[in-house]
Amino acid sequence: MRPEPPSGAGPVPVPVTAARFRAACPVCRGRFELAAGALRLAIGATRRTTFYTFTCPDCGAGVRKPAGERIIELLTGGGVRTLRLHTAL
Repeated sequence: MRPEPPSGAGPVPVPVTAARFRAACPVCRGRFELAAGALRLAIGATRRTTFYTFTCPDCGAGVRKPAGERIIELLTGGGVRTLRLHTAL
């Protein structure tokens, strides 16, 4: 049985394991794990404008890869910063 917090106190924080994502660099072919803070997700109006980016920790190359629905779900659920791109009217 979990102890109740004193009245007026907020919920008891539960430790959460930080999400890590496996990635690969197409330039140097390095394979590594990245924390959520090392990735950025951009969601656009089309498949071409929906992608995620990171910098390769091995060679320093900027990497951009397409993000389908499942990748979007995993990255947003893991705390990756997301930018929603808007089209001009």
